[in-house]
Amino acid sequence: MMISRVYIIKGIVQGVGFRSFIYNRAKALGIKGYVENLDDGSVKVVAEGEGPDLLAFETYLYEGSAFSRVDSVEFEEIPVQGYKDFEVF
Repeated sequence: MMISRVYIIKGIVQGVGFRSFIYNRAKALGIKGYVENLDDGSVKVVAEGEGPDLLAFETYLYEGSAFSRVDSVEFEEIPVQGYKDFEVF
């Protein structure tokens, strides 16, 4: 079953390769959506995928890139939008 969620990741997640890290994991797992920096220093991820794939992807949001520090991950389920790819903004 296709699931769509929006995530807000807080911590040291800008300027440390976090978006690139997430992009690569999303592509490897077939996740669609996007990742973008927010003005408050956090990162927003909108991700859609099959249940097990999305849950596997989520683990990387908590892990972060080598130089990042993830302090918190908040998420909520949203209606499926039908993204065709995963993008970095």
